Amino acid sequence: MKKTIWLKLCIVMMFVIVVGLTACQSAEPEDEEVNDEEAEETAENDSDEPVTFTDKAGEEITIEEEVERIVSVIPSATEIVFAVGAGDQVVGVSEWADYPEEVFEVEETVGDMNLNIEKIVELEPDVVIADLNNAGDLDAMRDVGLNVVTLGSQSLEEVYEDIEMVGNATGQAEEAEEIVSNMQSQVSEVTEQVSDIPDDERRSVWLELDSDLYSGGEGSFLHELLTLAGGENIIADEEGWPQVSEEIVLERDPEVIITTYGYYTDDVVESVLARDNWQSVTAVEQEEVHDIHNDIVTRPGPRLVDGLEEIATILYPEYME
Repeated sequence: MKKTIWLKLCIVMMFVIVVGLTACQSAEPEDEEVNDEEAEETAENDSDEPVTFTDKAGEEITIEEEVERIVSVIPSATEIVFAVGAGDQVVGVSEWADYPEEVFEVEETVGDMNLNIEKIVELEPDVVIADLNNAGDLDAMRDVGLNVVTLGSQSLEEVYEDIEMVGNATGQAEEAEEIVSNMQSQVSEVTEQVSDIPDDERRSVWLELDSDLYSGGEGSFLHELLTLAGGENIIADEEGWPQVSEEIVLERDPEVIITTYGYYTDDVVESVLARDNWQSVTAVEQEEVHDIHNDIVTRPGPRLVDGLEEIATILYPEYME
């Protein structure tokens, strides 16, 4: 299904604790200087300590030394790596990596969902950031001695964990913690804004990942975003990322339709509004068909909270002002 497989399906941890020492106020200036030096030395020593954690593939990962070369083999992981401030260490990315803009400065690509393991080895990475969606390539990379950190999220909480794990792996633990905190604050702000919407005003939604009628059901972060935004997912009884029959969508008659593929398909909203069998659907009758960018609702990374805010704004603009 070309790149839409990733676009729809596509992203435990601990963080490095830096112990700071403070000088006693009653100490003489000379002692303060000594204590400051000791504190600085302790911090440096702590940062050089090996970091060990368990990734989403259940593998125990140990980072022995400072990471200087990173290969990120899936776009969601790449977004996280750059977000935590480790972009300068990236020497290779997947062909579909397109965010942030700095990613285009990385000269080497290592394949798409089919990875070029030989190329990755040539880049001599200290760590490879991958995802459970890389499937069989995970073992192939480990078999040639690569240090692979595997992500894999189906909820916001798991996304937070993945961000912290990447922070641990790349020496950017504090930055990762700050990103998670900011995301949690944004989620809280959105949910607070929609919390007073009466139950009888909550809108039913069909969220369409492509024209083959794939969407996100229970257990997917897409469903979680839609629910947090105050919407009612018409396929909440489905699991994961199912393909749904047209009959189900028509029968459940969504009040709002949100598509996610307008950035690579022309006139998506117009084509949905023109579907012959959909003319009696409430969302079509009322022209409540909207398109948002796929990546902010299907890539498990920091931008999911932007997707949450955009969904809430589409559904309840009067509450999101």
